[in-house]
Amino acid sequence: MSGQYVLVVDDEPDIRELVSEILQDEGFQVITAEGGATARLALRERRPDLMLLDIWMPDIDGISLLKEWSEMGQLPCPVIMMSGHGTVETAVEATRLGAYDFLEKPLSIAKLLLTVERALEAQRLLQENVVLKRRVVEPTGNSAVMQQLREQVKRLAQHDTWVLISGEAGSGRETLARYLHAYSARRDRPFVDVGVSAITQGGAALELFGREEGDHISYGRLEQASGGTLFLDDVADMDLEVQAQLVAALDTGTFLRVGGTEPVKIDVRIIAATARDLQQAVAKNEFREDLFYQLNVVPLNVPPLRERREDVPILLGNTVDRLVEYEKLPYRHFSMAAQNYLRNHHWPGNVRELINLVQRVLILSADEEVSLEEVKAAMGAADAEGISEGIPGLSLDQPLREAREAFEKVYLEYQLKQSEGNVTRMAQAVGMERTHLYRKLRDRGIEIKDRR
Repeated sequence: MSGQYVLVVDDEPDIRELVSEILQDEGFQVITAEGGATARLALRERRPDLMLLDIWMPDIDGISLLKEWSEMGQLPCPVIMMSGHGTVETAVEATRLGAYDFLEKPLSIAKLLLTVERALEAQRLLQENVVLKRRVVEPTGNSAVMQQLREQVKRLAQHDTWVLISGEAGSGRETLARYLHAYSARRDRPFVDVGVSAITQGGAALELFGREEGDHISYGRLEQASGGTLFLDDVADMDLEVQAQLVAALDTGTFLRVGGTEPVKIDVRIIAATARDLQQAVAKNEFREDLFYQLNVVPLNVPPLRERREDVPILLGNTVDRLVEYEKLPYRHFSMAAQNYLRNHHWPGNVRELINLVQRVLILSADEEVSLEEVKAAMGAADAEGISEGIPGLSLDQPLREAREAFEKVYLEYQLKQSEGNVTRMAQAVGMERTHLYRKLRDRGIEIKDRR
């Protein structure tokens, strides 16, 4: 993995050379620009991790560049300003526009290196939610299958191969991906997660590859993850057209931003995750076969919680500890009867459902012990059985997305039956465009030809 990438912008050749040599000696990759125009070109070619920007330059001053970038939404990276004739007002204006710090010339080498280090560390903390990172240091469980999975991930982390994680929703796919990243050589670089299913239709290309509009560059997740790990969750939901673009990018090691003309190099480890059977999706032409083989270099499977029930007590305890520490909720312990009841629960929402339950009982009462009766009440067992009795696969403890999918399947089955298998008539009844309806039926595993 390459060192972090720094852009030095200064119209004085001696300053550019000095700063470049100092940073290269510290292991950084450095590129230089003698003015604002060349800085724009450098940004178009590659997103830097940090920029050192002079204020007074002949073509365009650094403050104007800062203002230009801030008006576009955000700075391209952390920016440290440099000037030999700075004033307090200039420094205040630079900070207001988003600059990290202000260095006076002649530069102190010690202060330069310290400021660069602090700026990069601040950016790391901004990119990665530190609390979340602490919470998911290790996939929890003493069962044989979880011990084996952790050891397998540690071995995989030593290599830079791509990984495809499969597992039900809420089972801990992202936790496993973060664990792998934390043990890899890329651990000090960004971990960027993309929830593919949450991206609006047509927005996936912009999200992944970014955009160019004149001098304005929006960096996509591929560039934001440069040198680190890109986690593609729910990858099966990716639009086929975007899949084709991703295949081309992974094949060539470069991609084009939306609206761009110059290729951008890729330096990321990709970890993809899915709750669906991608091989079945390939067979149904819903997922590209070439992308499947690119991602599926090393497959990992996260078992559902119902297949490792012996892990439930330790998960309960660890979740209580984390919620007490990070969310300042009152400490409580689960009675043996409550633990035994939860060990035998089906857990359709997996670990996520368990975390939601623990949070609920810690909030609702301050008693020292969580009783069996309280657990049943918190889970809404009686109400849930009454409401979801006629909807297979639906539990009120599921995440909203899984509950919605279960309801949609039953609803579409009913409407298809009412329409006697006529999709055109059904589309009119449910108020959907027919093409979208066909896709929705396929996504929910409903075979139209059988009904006809």
